[in-house]
Amino acid sequence: MATLDASLGKWRPQALAVLRIMTAVLFLAHGSGKLLGFPALNFSPTVMSLPWIAGVLELVGGTLLVLGLFTRLVAFILCGLMAVAYFMAHAPQNFFPILNGGELAVLYCFVFLYFVFSGPGAWSLDGRRA
Repeated sequence: MATLDASLGKWRPQALAVLRIMTAVLFLAHGSGKLLGFPALNFSPTVMSLPWIAGVLELVGGTLLVLGLFTRLVAFILCGLMAVAYFMAHAPQNFFPILNGGELAVLYCFVFLYFVFSGPGAWSLDGRRA
């Protein structure tokens, strides 16, 4: 078992980078759908409304996370965004995330919180700057 731990452990930075990149790509699709209409959503927020501001944070923050640039700061901001989204949009409907449709917001919130502490992993512009 120790051999398996050692052989898998050496791939930790790359696995973290894959988690960061895929999470960011999925997250940035929320912003691009709201602001750019791609992928097409049946929703276009009014400029400077809360959904529009969220869309800007999703688009810009998602792009920065894909690149691994300012990862910890961006992840902290996006973690807060998802906490606010959960408590404003989902929690008032029902206590349980599975019943209020908020499980994705909760999951994003905690994955972003993890990135605050873990950093970007491999393949990041933060790593090149260091």
